[in-house]
Amino acid sequence: MAEVIGVRFKEVGKVYYFDPDGHTLKKGEKVIVETVRGIECGEVAMDNREINDEEIVKPLKKLIRTATNEDLETVAANKAKEREAFDICQKKIANHGLEMKLVDVEYTFDGGKILFYFTADGRVDFRELVKDLAGVFRTRIELRQIGVRDESKMLGGLGICGRPFCCGSFLGEFQPVSIKMAKEQGLSLNPAKISGACGRLMCCLKYEQNAYEHLLKITPKPGAIVETNEGAGTVTECSLLTGALKVQLHNNPDAPPKPFNRKEVKIVRDSKIKVDRAEIEALKDIEG
Repeated sequence: MAEVIGVRFKEVGKVYYFDPDGHTLKKGEKVIVETVRGIECGEVAMDNREINDEEIVKPLKKLIRTATNEDLETVAANKAKEREAFDICQKKIANHGLEMKLVDVEYTFDGGKILFYFTADGRVDFRELVKDLAGVFRTRIELRQIGVRDESKMLGGLGICGRPFCCGSFLGEFQPVSIKMAKEQGLSLNPAKISGACGRLMCCLKYEQNAYEHLLKITPKPGAIVETNEGAGTVTECSLLTGALKVQLHNNPDAPPKPFNRKEVKIVRDSKIKVDRAEIEALKDIEG
């Protein structure tokens, strides 16, 4: 076991473990730590606690200090310089005629490196741009190409549900999302309805999937054979969330399907939800 604190460097970013070096820290405190990118200022997202050694990526870096007022002034000054660097970089991109979209600029705490995040449809030869930017800022320059999901996380916005993007409000890391999840959750396989502002499948499909997997186990699916108090029948429709079913009774095949609840029937033979090749091929561009 080892005592650690969890620190994040972006508002909704990944949490990294550090050795508190004997300090007791509270969630929300600003701290100075050493990372692979150099000295950085982050926020305590998880206060002191002990975790198993297997959960730690070694070597575990130690806390340098809690952030001082001077450190916070440095962070604020860097934010101002980032806005200036963004404008300069945009002009340089236009001058070089590069097919790329600048998304964000980030200064390291010590000013030893500036990172420019951008999106592009393919590979971009930005070597001359880097030389140009290095000549202006006189420090190390790194251009990092990111995906459309990362762009949405950085820029933020409102989803079709009317709430802030999940990725920009509480999801620390992206998880793979598949067409199969949308199918199992009974959603229309219409790209406009199941994809987010980034053009990829909505993140909520992933973190809601566990609940749907449980409901799929206890709810007969369309095509399932069930036993009801009026005889055996075939499920024609089901609502996973409410448990409402429509069952075509075998002893009265010409009558409309009758409504039941999943608690009122017994599954004789369940069916499976399948995604065919045509559906996967048609929607492969929005999987992420």
